Formats: sequence, C-alpha cells, structure tokens
Amino acid sequence: MSNRILVFYGSYRSDRMGIRLAHFVVDGLRARGDDVELIDAREVNLPMLDRMYKEHKKGEAPDVLETLAGKIRDADGFVFVTGEYNWGMQPGLKNLTDHFLEEWFWRPAAIASYSAGRFAGARAAVAWHGTLSEMGMVVVSSTISAGPIAQTLSEDGKPTGDGGKALATALPRFVDDLTWWVEAAKAQRARKQPPY
Repeated sequence: MSNRILVFYGSYRSDRMGIRLAHFVVDGLRARGDDVELIDAREVNLPMLDRMYKEHKKGEAPDVLETLAGKIRDADGFVFVTGEYNWGMQPGLKNLTDHFLEEWFWRPAAIASYSAGRFAGARAAVAWHGTLSEMGMVVVSSTISAGPIAQTLSEDGKPTGDGGKALATALPRFVDDLTWWVEAAKAQRARKQPPY
C-alpha cells in the first residue's frame, strides 16, 4: 500500500526556481510508488494569517482551508521544499503552515532546501526544523539541498551537472528516511491513539 505524501512549496515569485526542486522531489517519491501531491502555496493563495483553521466554528471555515485541512489530516507524511530569503524562511510557505496546527500532529516531515547560491538554503532548513517540530511533526534527519539551483536542476526538475548528480545520489536516502518514519508512525497510530 502506498504512502500519502504532501510536498509543500512556498515561493510566490514570478520567476521562481525552487519549483524545480519540488518537481524533483515529487518525481522521486512517485517513482518509489507513493501517492504524492504538490501543494503550491502560491496556487492555494491563503491570505496573511488572521484566523487559524481551528479558530473558525465547525463548518464555517473558508472552503480552501477546509480542503487543505482534510488533505493534511489524510497525509502520512510531508516534505517541505524551502528557499532561503535573507538567511530565513520563505514567508509564503510559513504563512500556509501557520494556518494549521493539530492537523500536522503525529506525522513525519522532511526538508528539502535550495537557493541561488552555494549554501543551498541550509540556513532556512535549520530554521524549519525547529518550527516543524514545534508544530507536532517528527522531522527526519536526512535532508537534501540544491544550490546554486539553476546549475543543479533543469527547468523540468531533472538533475544537471555535478550538483545534480550529488542531489540524485542523496535522494534515495532522503526518501528511505522519510518512508521509515512514515511507516513507523502509521503502525503506531494503528496500535494506539495519539495522546492528544
């Protein structure tokens, strides 16, 4: 039985390049047999956070929040594809995640980062690790990163050059790590309800 994985991507830029890494991750997970959906923050286009999903009365949340909450609850695990803006997180992806809380609980998450430079979004990945943990997710230790992204992945998300070769080599361990935790969490949830 395949795992249901949501891949979240957060750039709103018109000439965004990180979508290449999002497609690379989606393709890699699908090749392993997972049921994968890309959640693009720009396409979802949530307003700046005013009221979390849980702060709406039951049945009164906007449809976009209700739909996304259902997808998050039904997922077995998550991948967050994040760029690095001035050493920090992308605001679009952070805004999307902050609309929810309990929906994330008791599932694993993995982080894939990128940037235009050689640090490949590593500083944003570090910031996301603590944030996702605080939001109730187990963050796996394996990460992947692409940078400079324009020299690592083609427009359609295919590895190019030495950086792309390194990324393709790192992907199986990244997916194996996430899959192990997804399967462990599924087994535990089937055995015993989460404590809250």
